[in-house]
Amino acid sequence: MISQSALSTVRETLPVVGAAIGDITPIFYKRMFTARPDLLRDLFNRGNQAQGEQQKALAGAIAAYASLLVSDDAPNIDAMMSRIANKHASLGITEDQYPIVYEHLFAAIGEVLGDAATPEVVDAWTEVYWDMADALIKAEKELYARHDVVPGDVWRDLVVTRRRQESPNTVSLVLSRPDGGVLPQAQPGQYVSVQVQLPDGANQIRQYSLTKATGRTSWTVTIKAEPGRAEEGIPAGEVSNFIHDNVFEGDSIRCSLPYGDLVVEDSEDPLLLVSAGIGCTPILGALNDLVSKESRRPVPVLHADQSMAAHAHRSEMAQLVSQLPGASMHHWYERLGARAATETVHEGFINLAEVPVDANAQVYLCGPPPFMKAVRRGLDELDVPEANIHFEVFGPDTWATVPEAVPA
Repeated sequence: MISQSALSTVRETLPVVGAAIGDITPIFYKRMFTARPDLLRDLFNRGNQAQGEQQKALAGAIAAYASLLVSDDAPNIDAMMSRIANKHASLGITEDQYPIVYEHLFAAIGEVLGDAATPEVVDAWTEVYWDMADALIKAEKELYARHDVVPGDVWRDLVVTRRRQESPNTVSLVLSRPDGGVLPQAQPGQYVSVQVQLPDGANQIRQYSLTKATGRTSWTVTIKAEPGRAEEGIPAGEVSNFIHDNVFEGDSIRCSLPYGDLVVEDSEDPLLLVSAGIGCTPILGALNDLVSKESRRPVPVLHADQSMAAHAHRSEMAQLVSQLPGASMHHWYERLGARAATETVHEGFINLAEVPVDANAQVYLCGPPPFMKAVRRGLDELDVPEANIHFEVFGPDTWATVPEAVPA
């Protein structure tokens, strides 16, 4: 628990620290990676660091957590904390790594705030940091315990038993244990971390949703090769392109245990599954699970993409929907080409007004942030309760930096 005196100080200094947090986090990462280059090489996503996305996510998380502590009307950040804990568990983060972050973060705070970083202010924000850290450490220990492993022991060497091209820039890999044995239990919508050694010796890690994990002898993941956009300062995906160019049937690949909280719970409640682009992957995991259970739940499935050619798993998604008596499928494509629009295939951007949406449905949403924000606005207009909306964020969770996007 945070002391009342610390809460008072945090409340008074939150505007100053909040305004400076965007300056503090880049300095923090620079200091930490200078002292510990192994962390950038073998743990943190170098692409996100180059774009500044990780800095935004950390700044947003700290500001949101502090706001929650000192404000009665601050948004609930349980969902954000759960996503962070699951991501940490999939990376094998352990309790002893939190003091490393503390050391360099508070050195950066002192550098940016200068004389304003009085002992009283530093002590108060130290309590905030460790309160947040302790909550994450506790959640991560519980996540490790679910797989009956000691904290950090999440890595397994699997073998690629099948590789298939799903669209011009996506491939799916079927992964199994080398001995053909049983894999850890995965839930629909979860992901695994994949670690590859790049030519420069770095062991970079990325997360990929499990598109199929209904059996216990194989998992399927789909990887989209990210080409990069130099004019926007976005580098090509290091791991995704390496996998596309180098990983084939028979190759070994290092994967974590499955984690993630975008899990479709068993119930009879109506569902609404909404995705765009490669965001279809956790939705496929949910559909495969529903088919395996012979579910009869009402399940409208909505997907948006650039074109039919770009739509990964297009045929598989349609096949799964056809096996569910309560399911229906709608597509939106930015470009239909020579095809004409139909009642279920639309041209343009997704529009919830074009399909019936049950306001009581449990909604599972995944896609690029602009897409998800647009869908969230549409769901709000249809009076779908905030508590019914569940989503997955690919990459750093920068939603917390946008007040209306902090999950309730």
